[in-house]
Amino acid sequence: MPQDFSNRRSAPLLTRYNARMTARPLIDVGTLARRNGSAGLVVVDCRFSLTDGAAGRAAYDRGHVPGARYAHLDDDLSRRPSPAEGRHPLPDPARFAATLGNWGITDGDTVVCYDEGSGAIAARLWWLLRHLGHRDCAVLDGGFAAWQEAGLPDERETPSWTVRRYEPRSTGAQRVVATADLAARLAAGGLLVDARAAPRYRGEQEPIDPVAGHVPGARNRPFASNLTAKGRFRPAAELRAELLDLLGGREPSALIAMCGSGVTACHLLLALEWADLKGGALYAGSWSEWIRDPSRPIKTGPEP
Repeated sequence: MPQDFSNRRSAPLLTRYNARMTARPLIDVGTLARRNGSAGLVVVDCRFSLTDGAAGRAAYDRGHVPGARYAHLDDDLSRRPSPAEGRHPLPDPARFAATLGNWGITDGDTVVCYDEGSGAIAARLWWLLRHLGHRDCAVLDGGFAAWQEAGLPDERETPSWTVRRYEPRSTGAQRVVATADLAARLAAGGLLVDARAAPRYRGEQEPIDPVAGHVPGARNRPFASNLTAKGRFRPAAELRAELLDLLGGREPSALIAMCGSGVTACHLLLALEWADLKGGALYAGSWSEWIRDPSRPIKTGPEP
């Protein structure tokens, strides 16, 4: 049965079940503050700037949630792209599992991911964990900004931990769509949703990629639509109503999320799960891969 979301934002987001902690996709700062430091909980700082690759680590060094490890989007949550790929290809599963182990994470741990505030980068780690079949992972709602706003302590030192062996429960647990398969998926009723800001989607501006516009037929839902003005996720019931309207009677599994490089698209998939609409797929290559082949069609302006 569908879950009742009416009081979800005020309820504790980490609960005990069969003597284990299980995570819903979001956790609030109060719950994390109470749980932080407990056995089996690992916090990962994902702050990153697309215009300055060193800025996230520098921010971490200035202060982070106590005990947090640091994850770099380019080095840890992606791999180096080939000429035909987008800017942030998915990391090799075996290598990513080794990275998790190097952070002292096992498949039975609860992992909390955060970034500066919106969850746009943290959602990428959340999605990658789910892709390996990791059950207990959540994004800190409001990120480090919410942690600071709550007056909670931070630390500057890099913590120490024991390297562990991470054993994926599965690989490919989350659905991924390749560029070569995209047309067929759309012809079969798939709904492509672009999570970039509207001016980028319409081709009015493009600060990152060399070509502006969007994949013909893609709908636009900027990832910021999932958030309040303070950068917190909106109530699940509100998002559920909007996302059901976007789906237009389709099953959630019909949705294919994309963005510039497959990062903020994960934010849309996180919002879907928060709204109890699971099963969407990730177009991992996204816009930056679509435009690698100049023969692929491009549209500017709004869709009908």
